[in-house]
Amino acid sequence: MNKNKSLITVIVILAVIVAGVSFFAFNQTQKNKEMTELFAIEKQEMENEYSNFATQYDELQIQINNDSLREKLESEKLKTQRLLEELRQVKTSDAAEIMRLKKELKTVRAVLRTYVIQIDSLNRLNAALKQENEEVKNKYSAATVQITNLSQEKETLHQKVSLAAQLDATNVTVQTQNKRGRNTSRVKNVKKIAVTFTIVKNITAETGNKTIYVRIAKPDNSILTKSDANRFKYEDREIGYSIKKYIEYTGEEQTVTVYWDVEEFLPAGEYHIYIFADGNMIGQGAFSMK
Repeated sequence: MNKNKSLITVIVILAVIVAGVSFFAFNQTQKNKEMTELFAIEKQEMENEYSNFATQYDELQIQINNDSLREKLESEKLKTQRLLEELRQVKTSDAAEIMRLKKELKTVRAVLRTYVIQIDSLNRLNAALKQENEEVKNKYSAATVQITNLSQEKETLHQKVSLAAQLDATNVTVQTQNKRGRNTSRVKNVKKIAVTFTIVKNITAETGNKTIYVRIAKPDNSILTKSDANRFKYEDREIGYSIKKYIEYTGEEQTVTVYWDVEEFLPAGEYHIYIFADGNMIGQGAFSMK
């Protein structure tokens, strides 16, 4: 009887132990299943992050022109891709490896953030420098325009001053005289041509010795001259003159008369007088002989 009770007790105890072990095993299995599912979800999230980080490194490289920095970004991108491949090959049950790659992901995130901040600062600096450079270019362009305008104004003023300083010959009259010094308009009797003109008062003109050149053009526009060597410079070329006369100009009004001795055949018609001084034509007139 006692033996039966002892046996029953032992069976009961064993049954309790088996039930407890079974419950623990079931509970542990359930926990492991939940943990595996959690690691699977976390692994997928980590894969997504690694993939996004690799893409961000590509985008950052596009934003910069610094070769050294671009190489560093490329190195970090390759490292991120390598970790991504390692993560994809890890089993969800390998908790230790997932935790290691999770720590690596944290490091990658921190490094990427550092580069994002650095590149953002560089872009801001470049934008500021670009704006400053644009402002400098605009100021330079404005200064260039101002200098050009000042140069043009100076040139215009110089031209006005030069024009104001030129001598001016007015009241050009011509007398054609015969051998007795009497006026005649018959070309066959003319022996001397007297050209008289007035150089007006000009306080801006340079005073001193002046050389006056007079050109007498025949009806066919050829110039009366005693020698082909009788030439003077006008507008970057040399032209012939009929008469040359030296005067002392004081700035006051002055009457000048020059003479041409007729030693050649002269045709009838209209003649023109051109008067020059200091490289400028200062007056002109005309007369006729029949």
